[in-house]
Amino acid sequence: MKAISKVPPILVIGLLFFVFGFVTWLGSVLIPYLQIACGLNTFQSYFVAFAFYISYTLMAIPASMVLKKTGLKNGMSIGLAVMAVGALVFIPAAMTRMYSLFLLGLFIQGGGLTLLQTAANPYITILGPIESAAKRISIMGICNGVAGMLAPVILGSVILKDTGTIVARVAQMTEAQKNIELNELANRVMLPYMLIMISLALLALLIRYSGLPAIDSEEEVTTVTDTQHRKNSIWQFPHLLLGVLTLFMYVGVEVIAVDTITGFAGSQGLPLEKAKFFASFTLFNMLLGYIVGILCIPKYIKQHTALRISAIAGILFSLLSLFTSGIVSVSFIALLGLANALIWPSIWPLAIDGLGRFTKTGSSLLVMGIGGGALLPLAYGQLADQFSPHHAYWIVLPCYLMILFYAVRGHKVGIQPLKEVI
Repeated sequence: MKAISKVPPILVIGLLFFVFGFVTWLGSVLIPYLQIACGLNTFQSYFVAFAFYISYTLMAIPASMVLKKTGLKNGMSIGLAVMAVGALVFIPAAMTRMYSLFLLGLFIQGGGLTLLQTAANPYITILGPIESAAKRISIMGICNGVAGMLAPVILGSVILKDTGTIVARVAQMTEAQKNIELNELANRVMLPYMLIMISLALLALLIRYSGLPAIDSEEEVTTVTDTQHRKNSIWQFPHLLLGVLTLFMYVGVEVIAVDTITGFAGSQGLPLEKAKFFASFTLFNMLLGYIVGILCIPKYIKQHTALRISAIAGILFSLLSLFTSGIVSVSFIALLGLANALIWPSIWPLAIDGLGRFTKTGSSLLVMGIGGGALLPLAYGQLADQFSPHHAYWIVLPCYLMILFYAVRGHKVGIQPLKEVI
């Protein structure tokens, strides 16, 4: 245990962001997998994303309360243990092929991740100057992105193997034969999630006995002006509230870009065995964007400038995807990963700048904004059923327009920080 306690804090936080990425982006293969195994339509299958991300909205405030009682390190350890319980629920879910149990497991995992995110994001923001926070978050994003690239490939290679053949066979089977075949398909997820459960439990012990310091000062995030000192409510910071809305929109389009691309590629004629790689391609592009952020922020571009460029790129790639077809259209959706990379790292420090003693509450509200990953993919699924998976991507355009507004004007509303960010 002494060796564990000597692990540098930055490596511990990096490991946590790796866990964030791996668990989060498993949905990109779970959605088409459960659609087949549980006999779902497109709209129903996107409850996978809903169950996972809605927990952020529902559990963000309770998570902040838990952290106040347990402290940063113990709270992270508890979060990992909760995630392990969520992974365990997948075992009976697979055995019974009950979609509701799969959703429960995803909700529990999301609750554990909420606890981790509520602690880790402000932690990495506070760890250095606010002007370079996007750079540090980008470094953490690399850990997240590498895990996200691996997750769909690793899990997809196990649970999506020969699914095209299975779908064709099932269509010709009797009801009894169909149940046997789909039960066997559902059982594929048991071993991967058992391994995930064991890994999360071990990580909980690692965090518990690590040398992670408790950075707990709400006044460390930024220099606060006299105006901020006179405010007595979190609702008096309009730049934060706009930031929560912008983060809601952003997480929605980020999840849509990754979690829908496998099904979209399938609708464009690509077999699922090959389509599963597009989610990793999307996350690879996001990884490239993080590297750009590390090299350029704040030396060459400021955080709000990176946000503007990202929003414009998102609008451009979305339109190009909508007005093309086939693998070209799918590739432009994958390029949304590049456009999305610096949006989260830029919104977070801009939104919490100047909050002072309200920083923890502001962070909790921002974490609640992750609920966009629950509702917007569900809306995409409804549009995909009514129109087509291709035309459903029109939903991302107003989201990128909101991000562009926040980059140009929204982050400045009601705040005049001492350190220039505009």
